[in-house]
Amino acid sequence: MNTKLCVLFVFAFVTWPCQGSDYQVFPLRMKTGYNEQYPTEVSCASWRLGVEANNLVKWKTVPAPCQEHVADYLLGDQYRSDSKTVCREAYFYAKTLNITQKDIFVFDVDDTALSNLQYFANHGFGVEEHNATAFKIWVSYGEAFALPETLKLYNKLLALGIKVVFITERPLDLKDVTVSNLQNVGFYKWDKLIARDPSIYSGKLSNAFKSSERSKLAEEGYRIVGNIGDQWSDIVGDKRGFRTFKLPNPLYYD
Repeated sequence: MNTKLCVLFVFAFVTWPCQGSDYQVFPLRMKTGYNEQYPTEVSCASWRLGVEANNLVKWKTVPAPCQEHVADYLLGDQYRSDSKTVCREAYFYAKTLNITQKDIFVFDVDDTALSNLQYFANHGFGVEEHNATAFKIWVSYGEAFALPETLKLYNKLLALGIKVVFITERPLDLKDVTVSNLQNVGFYKWDKLIARDPSIYSGKLSNAFKSSERSKLAEEGYRIVGNIGDQWSDIVGDKRGFRTFKLPNPLYYD
């Protein structure tokens, strides 16, 4: 008797709409799987979740049928909300620390501090295969705007007495324009800005470059207390005693 009642209750809960509410209850038989040729909105959202959770790896482009989904996400309120959630948690964590003069928080630059949305909006929102030359030209203009939630986090960390270090995949020949771009949009000071030196890291993966540079910081006496980036390669590769924070980015895999 108890089992029957339980089953009837679950059935009623799932299938009956709530009076006075516009909330749509999902059907019991959900669509599953990812159709490469004709994905639904649900499958594109699932694809994006797989990307953010690093379950989908080494993908080259956003699936063409998901272009509109990705564009709507980035241009709508959800992207800002997701970024705010990550940055808020990073700040709450930082507030629990006993800060010293050698404490640093590591930030990535592209699509963490500076947004390249203007570039990707003109290149298919990730559907076009990455063009390193075109992207370098875009970066050289120094016109990227600040990601607002990251800028808020940056200022809050400085107010706590935590120093900031930027580690970027941008090469050394773009360091000066990167410095100017960061300062122009509100990132006005930092302890170090480390760009990729091709003479040292040619052919090396991004995570190898960044973890190596973080190790050097530790050897110099810094204590890394946190690390934030939009790519998994920004935050993996350390035997770390610090927290990492992953910002959303469904545009590319690095």
